Amino acid sequence: MNPFSSGTRLRDMIRSIRACKTAAEERAVVRKECAAIRAAISENDQDYRHRNLAKLMFIHMLGYPTHFGQMECLKLIAASGFPEKRIGYLGLMLLLDERQEVLMLVTNSLKQDLNHSNQYIVGLALCALGNICSAEMARDLAPEVERLLNSRDPNIKKKAALCSIRIIRKVPDLSENFMYPAASLLKEKHHGVLISGVQLCTELCKASRDALEHIRRNCTDVLVRILKDVSNSSYAPEYDIAGITDPFLHIRVLRLLRILGQEDADSSEAMNDILAQVATKTESNKNAGNAILYECVETIMGIEATSGLRVLAINILGRFLSNRDNNIRYVALNILMRVISVDTQAVQRHRTTILECVKDTDASIRKRALELVFLLVNDTNAKPLTKQLIDYLQVSDPDFKEDLTDKICLIVEKFSQEKLWYLDHMFKVLSLAGNYVKDDVWHALIVSISNAPDLQGYSVRSLYRALQASIEQESLVRVAVWCIGEYGEMLVSNIGCLDSEEPITVTESDAIDLVELALKRHTTDTTTRAMCLVSLLKLSSRFPPTSERVKEIVTHHKGNVELELQQRSIEFASIIQRHASIKSTLLERMPVLDEASYLTKRAGSTQTTASGDSKSTPSGDSKTTSAIKVPNGVAKPPPSVSMANLIDFSIDDPPVVPTSNTTTSDPLNFINDLIGIDLSSSPPSGGGSAPTVSADIMDLINIGSTPVQNGPPASSPFPTMTTKSAVLETKPTPLPDLLDPFTLTPSLSPPVEEKSEYKSITAFQSDSLKITFSFKKQQEKPQDTLIHATFTNLSSNAYTDFIFQAAVPKFVQLHLKPASSNTLPANENGTITQDLTVTNTQHGQKPLAMRIRMSYKVNNNEKQEQGQINNFPSGL
Repeated sequence: MNPFSSGTRLRDMIRSIRACKTAAEERAVVRKECAAIRAAISENDQDYRHRNLAKLMFIHMLGYPTHFGQMECLKLIAASGFPEKRIGYLGLMLLLDERQEVLMLVTNSLKQDLNHSNQYIVGLALCALGNICSAEMARDLAPEVERLLNSRDPNIKKKAALCSIRIIRKVPDLSENFMYPAASLLKEKHHGVLISGVQLCTELCKASRDALEHIRRNCTDVLVRILKDVSNSSYAPEYDIAGITDPFLHIRVLRLLRILGQEDADSSEAMNDILAQVATKTESNKNAGNAILYECVETIMGIEATSGLRVLAINILGRFLSNRDNNIRYVALNILMRVISVDTQAVQRHRTTILECVKDTDASIRKRALELVFLLVNDTNAKPLTKQLIDYLQVSDPDFKEDLTDKICLIVEKFSQEKLWYLDHMFKVLSLAGNYVKDDVWHALIVSISNAPDLQGYSVRSLYRALQASIEQESLVRVAVWCIGEYGEMLVSNIGCLDSEEPITVTESDAIDLVELALKRHTTDTTTRAMCLVSLLKLSSRFPPTSERVKEIVTHHKGNVELELQQRSIEFASIIQRHASIKSTLLERMPVLDEASYLTKRAGSTQTTASGDSKSTPSGDSKTTSAIKVPNGVAKPPPSVSMANLIDFSIDDPPVVPTSNTTTSDPLNFINDLIGIDLSSSPPSGGGSAPTVSADIMDLINIGSTPVQNGPPASSPFPTMTTKSAVLETKPTPLPDLLDPFTLTPSLSPPVEEKSEYKSITAFQSDSLKITFSFKKQQEKPQDTLIHATFTNLSSNAYTDFIFQAAVPKFVQLHLKPASSNTLPANENGTITQDLTVTNTQHGQKPLAMRIRMSYKVNNNEKQEQGQINNFPSGL
C-alpha cells in the first residue's frame, strides 16, 4: 500500500512525520498526505473518511491549514454510527469555531443528536455545543439543553449544565429559562452534577440580577448544607485528595457563597457559622487545604461578615506568610493589601511577619511586602518601621534598593513630625543609597534645610561627616556641596551646635579639600561638578584667604570638554580675579526658599508624571514630550525648530519651555538664576550705585554673546517666543538644579490705572484674515504696553483650532494671555480677542518689532499665515 494513500493508518503517518530530520522534510510529508486526503475527499471515499479526518486533526495540531476538511466533519456527524459521530464531533470542535459559516449547517444534526436515544451520542452533541456554540445556535437549541437538565443520567445532567453555561454567556437573556433547573441540580448527590450545578448558578448570578435574587432566596441554605456535608463527610476514596473530600466542590461552593453574600446581611449571617467551621477545621499542611482556606478567606472578606470572623481570616493569612511556599506567601500579601482598608488593626498584628517578607529572597514577595508595609505606616509606628527599613537598606540587593529607597523617602516625608528627625533619616538614606534617590527628594531636602535656620549648622556638619564616609553617593554629594557652599562658615566655626551633637574641627582648607575631592572624582556627573564649582566660588567669598586656591581649581576646568563646566569656570575665574568689589554681593547666602509653594508645585509635577505626560531622561529630570494644553482647548505641540525660524534664530537648539511662570530675559534675573541672589530690587537707573553694579555684571558675563550649545542649555540672551497661554522663551537656564532649582513665587503688585494714548493699527491683513492692535500703557511703567489683539475672518469658511504665535527681538519681553476662543466665525460675524503684554527694555532707544504666525483649520485642512509688524506707533 502506498504510504501516503488515504488508507494509511494514523500511527504510520505520525511515525513518518516524527522520522523527519528537517522542517523541509516534514512539510514534504504533510504536503503529500494532504494531497492524498484531498483525492479521497474528491472521490467521496466513505470507508476511510473517519481515518482521513483523524489525520487532518493531527496535521492541524502541527499548524498546517486543514480548512478543506471541514465538510468531512459534517458528513461524519450526519452518519448514524457512534464511531463516525465521535470523530466528526471531535473534528468539529478542533477544526471549526463559532465564526465559521459552515457551522450553521450542523445545527439540525445537533438537534437530532440531542434527542437521540443513545446517551453517548447525546453526550457528544452536548460537548460539541458547549465548545463551539454561537448566539444563533444557543437560541435554537436552548430548549433541548434545558430539557436535558432534568435527565435521569448524571453524566447527561453534568454535560447539559456545562453546555448551559456556554449558552448563558452567549445569550444572557436566556438566564431566566435556566434558573429553576439550576436550583434543582443543587439537590443531587453526585458530586460531578453538584459542581456543574454550582458553576451554572454562579454564571446565572453574574448574568442576571433576577437570577441572583432567586438563587440567594432559595439556594443559600442548600449551599450551606452542601458545604457542611462535604466538610464533615467521612473518607470517600473516589473524592479524596490529600485527605480532603472533594476540594473542588469546596471551592466552587465558597465562590458562589461569596457572590450571594455580597451586600446582603441576611445571607451573610446564614453562612457565618459554616465559614468559621471551614476556616478552623481545614488542615493547612497540604496544598488542597490551603486552596480551600484561601477561598474561605476571600469569601469572608467579600461578604458582610462579623468582625471576629474577619480577624480569623486575617490570622489565616498571617499563617500563610510563614509558609515556605513562595506562591502561598505572595497570595497572602495580595489579599492583605486589599483587606487593610477593611480592618487595619488586624493586619497590624502581623507587621513583624510582613517585615520579614521584605527581606525575602524572592523579588516579587519583597516588592509586594514593601508596598504592604508602606500601607501599614501611621503616625504611631512610623519611627520604628523607618528604622527597620533603613537597617535593611544597608544589606539589601542593588536591584531592590531603588524601590526600598523610594518608599523610605515617602514615609519620612509624610510622617515626619520633627524637622530634626526628618533631616537625620534623610541624611542616612543619602549616605546608604544616594545613587537611588530621585531628584525631587533631594530638592525638597534642600528647601527644608533653607527653612530651618536653627538646624543649618547641624545639617552642614552632618553632611560633611557623611560625605567623608560616602563620597560615591551622587545625591549626597550634591546636597553636601550645596550646604557647604551656603553655610561654610557654620561648618568651620561650629555655629548652631545642638546639645546632643559632638563638635568637629574643620578648617577652611578642609572644606575646600572635600569639595575639590568631589569635583575631581572620575564618576561625578556634569551637574554635580557644576554644583561643586558654584560651592567653591561661594567658599572663596566665605573664606577670603582661600580665593587664590579656589581660583586655581576653577581655572583648571577652563578647557573642560563640557561646555557648561568650561563656561562656568571662565565666568567664576573672572568674578574672583576682576570683580572682587561685587563678589560679596553676588555670592550672598540664598534667600529662604518658599517651602509651601515648592511642595505644591512638586505635587503637581508628580501627578503629571504619573499620568504619562512626561518621560524621564537619563539624568533623572523630567522633560515634557506631550502636547501643551492651552486654555481654549487646542493641544499645541512643543516648540520646534520651525518656530525658532519665525524670527530666524542662529542657534542649533529649539527654544526651551521655562519651568518658571516668570517671563523675563533681564540680565539681572539671569544672575538671580545663576547664583541665587535677588538684584531686581535695586533702584532704577539713575539713582545710587545700581548702574555701576549692573554695568559690571554686564561686562562680567558678556551679555550679547551667543555661545555654541553643547549639552545642557547654557546662558544666552535669545529672544522671547510666546504662544497662546504658555510663554515659550529661551531664558538662560544654566543647570537650574545647581543652586536654586526652585522657583520663588513672585509677589503680586496692585493694579495700576491704565491710560490709552495711541491709535489702533491694522497689524496684519490678507485676503482671509485681519488683525487689529489697540494699545494701553501704564503711567508708572512707560516701558510696558498692553496690546489688545482682535482677529477677524474675512473668508466664507469658519476657522477652527485657531492659534496665534508671536516672537520679538531679544530686548523685548512678551507675554500672551489666553485667547477668548479657538473658533473664528466666517464673514466677519464674530471675532477672537487676545491680550499681549510687551516690555521694551530699550524704551526710547529702539522701536518695537514683532513677527507673527497664525495657524488654523479650514474644513479640517491645516492653514498657516505669517508676517512681520513694523508699523507700531512711536514711543512704544
